[in-house]
Amino acid sequence: MTNVLDGPRREVRRIFHDGTPQWVSVSTDGSELLFADGRRVDEASASYMAPCDPTKILCIHLNYDSRRVEFRAKPLTTPTYFQKPLTTLNAHRGVVHRPADCQFLNYEGEIAVVISKPMRNIGPGDVWDYVAGFMPSNDVGLHDFRDTDAGSMLRVKGQDGYCPVGPGLVSGVDIGRQTLRTYINGEVVQEDPVSNMTFPIDYILADLCRHITLLPGDIILTGTPANSRPMNIGDVVEVEVTGVGRLTNTVAESPAPHNVVGHQPTASEEVVRVARGGDWWAQRDDERARAAVARGR
Repeated sequence: MTNVLDGPRREVRRIFHDGTPQWVSVSTDGSELLFADGRRVDEASASYMAPCDPTKILCIHLNYDSRRVEFRAKPLTTPTYFQKPLTTLNAHRGVVHRPADCQFLNYEGEIAVVISKPMRNIGPGDVWDYVAGFMPSNDVGLHDFRDTDAGSMLRVKGQDGYCPVGPGLVSGVDIGRQTLRTYINGEVVQEDPVSNMTFPIDYILADLCRHITLLPGDIILTGTPANSRPMNIGDVVEVEVTGVGRLTNTVAESPAPHNVVGHQPTASEEVVRVARGGDWWAQRDDERARAAVARGR
């Protein structure tokens, strides 16, 4: 059995072509996608699909120390998780929508791990035999709904299209030696070596599969570094994992729901603190310091 970390590098992608999903490989120069029957298509014109069919999408809450420090959290001793609905699945070059009545739509560049075969009660040393490969991903979150759902993240992270992955599923790379970066309109806004994860991927998978059977195609999102911030309408957001690939999406506006029912978007202190991260902390502390000086303290 080939370990997912063992070279050479291998990549498969899935596109929608001539009315059907098609699995393809990539030409050496990246300009063409190659069908198994010998046909070729220009990569730039391809319509991408997610390169897996998950039964579930499981995500870790906090896993990079830079993120923990940014939010002034205590050192972590055990991970916590949440789940994204399957309708969040999006693909390379897909559009991510921010409702017209919301303002805090954040990027979170992450590595997605895809399961290759049923996995239950497997120890950390054996998990790589159950991994199909890795993908860049964006754990998009609409923090206007942060004040509801008691930390489950259902409406923050669970809205349609809020889990872009791709462009391809890659194996044959040592993922622990790679670097994760997020770009907004070509500018780097997040960067951290994968080695800075608090809980490495083998630990996460072994922890989850103690009591949850992971099935072929299932996606595990492994956390984001510091500096997640709100995106603007028209932004191009890219998540790059060195050795794996670069996922590209565009932000657009969608109409606000026409039914005014349930929890409505808010901009509470909690919402702003999480959405703006360290920028908000610094701004708040500066304001408090200036207020203290003004009071003669």
